[in-house]
Order: sequence, then C-alpha cells, then structure tokens
Amino acid sequence: LINCLIHFYKRAMKHLLFLLLICFVSCKERNPVRYILYDVNPGEGFNLRRDVYMRMAVFVKKLNIAYPDTYWVLVLPPWGHLYHWQSRQLGHQARIPWGDFFSVSSLGQFVPVMEFGDWVKEMGGVGGAVYYLQGYKEGWKDGKFEEKFDLRECLQEPRYHLNSEGVYEGQFFYYDGVVAEKFACLSVQGHTSVVAPFVRNLEEQSVMLDRAENLLHDWFGDVEYWGARRSMRFSEELVETADRFRREVLGSDDVEDNTVVKIDWRDHIVVRGERGGQFGCVHLRRGDFARSRRDQVPSIRWAGEQLRRKMEERKLEVLFVSSDATKEEFSELSKNAKGVKVVRFEPTEEELELFKDGGVAIIDQSICSHAKYFIGSKESTFTFRIQEEREIMGFELKDTFDMLCGEGKETCEKGTQWKIEWGTKNYQWKLPSKENQIKSEL
Repeated sequence: LINCLIHFYKRAMKHLLFLLLICFVSCKERNPVRYILYDVNPGEGFNLRRDVYMRMAVFVKKLNIAYPDTYWVLVLPPWGHLYHWQSRQLGHQARIPWGDFFSVSSLGQFVPVMEFGDWVKEMGGVGGAVYYLQGYKEGWKDGKFEEKFDLRECLQEPRYHLNSEGVYEGQFFYYDGVVAEKFACLSVQGHTSVVAPFVRNLEEQSVMLDRAENLLHDWFGDVEYWGARRSMRFSEELVETADRFRREVLGSDDVEDNTVVKIDWRDHIVVRGERGGQFGCVHLRRGDFARSRRDQVPSIRWAGEQLRRKMEERKLEVLFVSSDATKEEFSELSKNAKGVKVVRFEPTEEELELFKDGGVAIIDQSICSHAKYFIGSKESTFTFRIQEEREIMGFELKDTFDMLCGEGKETCEKGTQWKIEWGTKNYQWKLPSKENQIKSEL
C-alpha cells in the first residue's frame, strides 16, 4: 500500500509541475498586421523617390518600436513612368515592382516590407483610407515653424473620387480594381513622426499616405538613416551587369579595387581609405536640369576641359560618363576631354527591355560608385545617391564629393559631405516580432 501511495504521489507531482510550467511559460499570440502604403508627387524623379522611401521606412520602423502590439508593414509603391524615362520604344513604363531594381529581402532586414502586388492579393485591392498630404493654406503662422497636422479641405482638386459603389477610385499605380473606403486631405507640417499617433489610432488595417514627400526625415544622417540607406542594395541582376561592364571595359574588379562588400549589409563596416578601379566617373546632367541652372551647370565644352584637368591631376586615363546627354553632346564631350578615353554604358535592346530606364540608371550608379574618383552635378539627387554608395564602400572624401563648376569657373563649392554613421560596434538591427509574448498571471 505504501509503495502504491508513493507511486501515485510521484505521478501527481509530475502532472502538477507540468501544469505549472504551462501556466508560467510565455504564450505566443499573433500580432495584428497593419499596412502603410504611400505615394509621391507624380512629377518627382527616381532618386528623390528613393529618398522618400527612406523617410517612410524609418517611419514604419518607429511605428513598430512605439506600438509593438501591432506588426506594421511598409507596402512598396510600384515604379511608374517618370519624366526622365525617355525610351519611347518601351512604351508606358508602369507597375514595375521594387524587386526589379532592388533586393527586397535586403530592404526587409531593416523594416518589414511588401510589394504592392502582393498587398493587392492579400487585401483584395481594398484599402482602408487614403490621406492626401498637403501644406497649410495660410503657410507658417507668424513665420514660425511648428509640427502639426489637421484634416482640412483639399487645396487642389483631389485625384481620388467617390464612385457609384461608395468607394474611392484613383490611379493606384495603374492597378485595376484597387479602391479605398475613405479619403481625406491632411495638412501636415513636420517630420514623419508627427502623424504617427494619428495613424496608430485609425481603425483601418491599410492606410495610404499620398504625397509623402511633404513629411520630413525623422532621423537624417544618423545610424538609422544610414541603416535604411544601406539596406537599399541593388538587384543581383543589375549588379552583375554593371560588374561585367567594369571587368570587360574598365578593367575593374572588386577584389583588386578593394570594393568588396559583405552579402548582408548589417555585417558590412569598412574603414575609409584609398580604393576603386583605375578610372574616373562623372555624372553630367543635361536637358531640363542644365537649362534651369545655367549658373551652375557648365557647357559641354567647359565640362570637357574641367574633366581633362581633373583626370590629369589624378593620372587617370579612362572616364566613365553617366549622363542624359544626347549622342551629339557625348561626342562633343569626348573631343574636349583631350587625352582621355571617354566611355558610357549603352544597353542592348534586350537589356533595355529587361532593365527599363530605371535599371539602366542603377547600372550607371553602380559603375560610378566603384571609380577611383567621382565628380558630380551640384544639387542633383542622382549625384547624391552615388555619393552615398561610395560612402558605404568607404572611399576617401576627396574622391567622392567633387563637383563640376559653372561656365568659365575654375573653382567652386564642393558637395556637402554627408558622412556615413556606422553606429557603435555590434549595433543591433532589431526587427519587430509577428508574435506577442504574453505571460500568464496564474
């Protein structure tokens, strides 16, 4: 009898301990998922849009930090036809996913992201609310800038309209059947975080902020800003094409040039130093940019003379040109850069069809980011993006921030040096959890 009691006691204690373990162990519960969509003024270019992405990426990251009971996902707006995409043979370039230009998995190492096409499938193309961001009709009160937002009447004719079924239709990146249940204009003044509590308290699962360029950077130039920027790795196919051009035309190789980067951007940290292939690169803006900035942008002849001197000073004989210049302008530039071999990337018909104008621009940027010396066009966002790539690779400042001078000028102001911030050693890049940890009170 005693042995039976002892055996029963042991079995009961095992069951009791098991129940206590269940009571005290953390239980996992799925966090609700909410989506942040955004768009930009149709007239803005490719590289300004990349800057707006960084603002929104940091915004969504901070939403996940401030409100961890929700899993916030940034929906990537498809690339549509832009003013500078001039290859008419491609027709209307629209509905281009981010994965064609960038590594979406790399973006997702900074903040949860989703392609718009995947969001359409997930949500059936029905968005909760669209807020069209605008300024204040009265401007800054008493000339004083303060962060605020208010629901206001639209200052311009909205590009969304209520249809007969009681939902709002709009362009929505040229996707058919995409609608929103609500629409309003929101006057804003300040950084992205100013609207965070407003967005958090909305009931809709999907919220779109149109004209997102009206919101300013929350973290500009710090480690998180650079984290968002570093995560914007180009797509593998574009990088391979750029690398092949460098090898075959420029004799440039990452190992020889000391420009190898880690596969995971979070592991890539370098010490600034001499690096790059034995060629120079210029980003030379023409077209509307040159016409509107005649005091800053040199003629083709004067650009050629400047570049000849710059290349001689650095003992470089090959110059890669990234430019929207016509064939005639490119030929004239070559004639005026005497003693320098001038080359450019010219895609085949198949490459242009595959990569589109946006992909060709990225190939140019990738090549320029590996040059021993780079000189850009003042106030050009295309130039800014190349400078950022070179900062990530660790080039010397003197080899990255030079600028072409205006007509007849021998010297001029260099580009603003936005230096990379790596953060402290072993900086933790934390991603939000899809699951909420809840401890039992028992």
